[in-house]
Amino acid sequence: MVLSSKEQVIMTRTAVGKAGRNINLLSNHFPVRFTSSDTVFYQYTVSMKHENKNVVENKRISRKVIEKMYQTYRSELANKDYIYDGERSLFTVGPLSQSMLEFAVVLEEISARAAGSHSEGHKKRMKRVHKTTLFKVTLTYATKIPLGPIGVALRGGESPEVQGALMVLNVILRQQQARKGCLLVRQSFFNGDPKSFTDLGGGVTACQGLHSSFLATVGGLSLSMDVATTMILTPGPVIDFLIANQNIEEPKQVNWIKAKRMLRNLRIITKHNKMEHKIIGFSEFPCNRQRFLWKVRDDDRECHTVEITVSEYYKRRYQLDLSWSSGYPCLDIGSHRDPIYVPLELCDLIPLQRYTKALSSKQRASLVQQSRQKPQEKSKMISHAVRSNNYDEDPLLAACGIQIEKGMTRLTGRVLPAPILIFGNDVGFIPDHGQWKLSDKILLDPVKIGVWAVVNFSARIDLNYVSREVINCARRKGMRIDHPQALIMEQSLYVERGPIVRVERMFDQLRKELRDKPQFILCILPERKHNDLYGPWKKKCLQEEGIMSQCMCTGKHNEPYFQKLILKINVKLGGINWVLALEDRKEIPLVHQKPTLILGLDVWHGSAGHSDTPSVAAVVGSRCWPSISKYRASVRTQSPKMELMDSLCIPNPNGLGDDGMIREMLFEFYESSKGQKPEQIIIFRDGVSESQFIQVLNIEVDQIIKAYVMMGEGPLPKITVIIAQKNHHTKLFQADTPEKNVPPGTVVDTSIINPRHHNFYMCAHNGIIGTSRPVHYHVLIDEIGFGVDDLQQLVHSLSYVYQRSNSAISIVAPIAYAHHAAVQLSQFIKFEDYASDASSGEGVVAPVPELPRLNTNVQNSMFFC
Repeated sequence: MVLSSKEQVIMTRTAVGKAGRNINLLSNHFPVRFTSSDTVFYQYTVSMKHENKNVVENKRISRKVIEKMYQTYRSELANKDYIYDGERSLFTVGPLSQSMLEFAVVLEEISARAAGSHSEGHKKRMKRVHKTTLFKVTLTYATKIPLGPIGVALRGGESPEVQGALMVLNVILRQQQARKGCLLVRQSFFNGDPKSFTDLGGGVTACQGLHSSFLATVGGLSLSMDVATTMILTPGPVIDFLIANQNIEEPKQVNWIKAKRMLRNLRIITKHNKMEHKIIGFSEFPCNRQRFLWKVRDDDRECHTVEITVSEYYKRRYQLDLSWSSGYPCLDIGSHRDPIYVPLELCDLIPLQRYTKALSSKQRASLVQQSRQKPQEKSKMISHAVRSNNYDEDPLLAACGIQIEKGMTRLTGRVLPAPILIFGNDVGFIPDHGQWKLSDKILLDPVKIGVWAVVNFSARIDLNYVSREVINCARRKGMRIDHPQALIMEQSLYVERGPIVRVERMFDQLRKELRDKPQFILCILPERKHNDLYGPWKKKCLQEEGIMSQCMCTGKHNEPYFQKLILKINVKLGGINWVLALEDRKEIPLVHQKPTLILGLDVWHGSAGHSDTPSVAAVVGSRCWPSISKYRASVRTQSPKMELMDSLCIPNPNGLGDDGMIREMLFEFYESSKGQKPEQIIIFRDGVSESQFIQVLNIEVDQIIKAYVMMGEGPLPKITVIIAQKNHHTKLFQADTPEKNVPPGTVVDTSIINPRHHNFYMCAHNGIIGTSRPVHYHVLIDEIGFGVDDLQQLVHSLSYVYQRSNSAISIVAPIAYAHHAAVQLSQFIKFEDYASDASSGEGVVAPVPELPRLNTNVQNSMFFC
């Protein structure tokens, strides 16, 4: 039984694994010699305001103000070096003279007079003036942060202060790069070298940089260095960016409403005076019609005001004849009260401005293709970065007694043997390098398909060819599949209609063609599946009609493509493609000795750039125990960007409405496992950070227990909770063959792991392209009592039961399925409508839309495959 929330603690490591063959590895963790554990940092809260009392929020300005403050008041600050995070925290080694200090800081920035502002005469050279701004900075003592807890953590001890100490060291790394003018994104930095740019189209550029952070590991303090990528706006002429961003050919096609939304608050440099400015909008009229009052002096030094257009001003003031932009709006770089207009052709976007909106599918594909690096190439780049950053010359790191070695950590990993698989015609197949061919395999439990149809939303495909290949490939895999009862092309009059109308009309045609309800529909989409038609189609099939469907798109359709299509179809309709030999023989340690429910939990937050998109939480649970290959899913929406699940258990005293996702999993397990309740529950949770581990135990596991209690009397199940982290920066390289990725089944539970928690890295898949990324598994609690080798073998095996691919995957199948379920059902909702509702009205928060429940005909299926 899980402990009460007040008693929850994360279990510690008890042993290391022994199974598998040894392999020599390198990791991108660089050993750190740490000799001054008695150093104490003093943290001060920074309050920074303009002279008009508005709080300063711009990090670039904040850093300039603090730097100026230290230059001006260094003696008052006891000549101490400082660390500043760019926001509200400043750190010094040792205390300042007082617990609260106030400073007036004058910041000078060179600016220039421009069109729309009051100017001297046009016969004089343009003047650059020193614009001064007064800031009030208050430093207030907050707390002490000693570095000693790092030493405690390295020895395996527990100290709540270790994260604060590591945070200070990481701020030192950030500040070092900020002073070099790098773009900072958390612990990653980007120096803007054009050699690191990759054009993704649409005015977006992928910028390659580096990630660096200090970590406490079993082997000691280490510096993790990795390659990182962020998206930036393509620097250069503003008009070139707009043409690329809107996918047009010339300026006269620009949608200026979209352009205003896109350009607002971006920074430009003007060609005529090399000054930086922030865009606030556009002029109301084109340059040759936008007029303003210009204050000039005549030959007699008399001052008078004339009304002039922007085009005339630049001709008289700078002798510039606008070549093409006179008929287009100007950029406004002033303020709402005092606009300053600059013609578009004189404006360039400055480099290293982040692009935070969602990428298109084409841009994402280009990013994946362009950012791949082979292991040897990546390891060389990382090693060069550590050598060239000159960390030993940083006075603050030296004050902490930190010296960073230049070579990667060497360690010994283990390669676990691949599990034996059982197919319909092979009861002892051992995968080679985590993969297997489908050409000679018969599915273990193939389904029979009688009534089915093919519908086509694309004009670029031969339906007869597709249906024939599906039938032939299915029969070679052991499936009995009849000829389709209907091949339906979309009627041309509906092609330009909205997606919902197109789907409805397609079903109207289906009903006319078919007498009986189809078991299955093959749907051909005109492009990649996540287009406008995908969501309405899936919603119609799964929620309204209760019919299983498989989408495919136009493109290259060869034998391997149809084989993978058949894998998905068979599982969706209730078949099984293969199982583990241990699963078939009921020999998985502990799992097959008592009824065991395996859960996969994941939360999908939508694409980047959609901050108001509701998050979608999904749970998949195993069914038909002792099987560990069959699952069903339950999905709910929750508040945007909320990671912890709040609908696992929803008590309903009246027995009406929603009881939560876990109750569905428990009842399905009970009904599919011959009336047995689970006595053990293994929970695989994806996507949470280390700071949220205790919350997972206190909030999510507590809900799971409550849902179990709601089922009735009986002893509570034993629980094992395992967190799977993909978003980390640890990489593994083969020491003896650096040009190759680590082999599938590679596991590491020494040297680079967390010194206190029960955790390990595993690379279960075969990385063919790029550099493999291992998954970092953390075992939070283990009441079931797995041995280290047994648990690692179970995790490894669960990467082989993923039924939609003929290879092991990087993460356990229950988590992969939960992710697919969340993403697929998220397409049911028009999130753009939600976002606009959420932002309408001050202080009004739109309710999170509920996902419609699946039809009873398909709710227990593996629709997410």
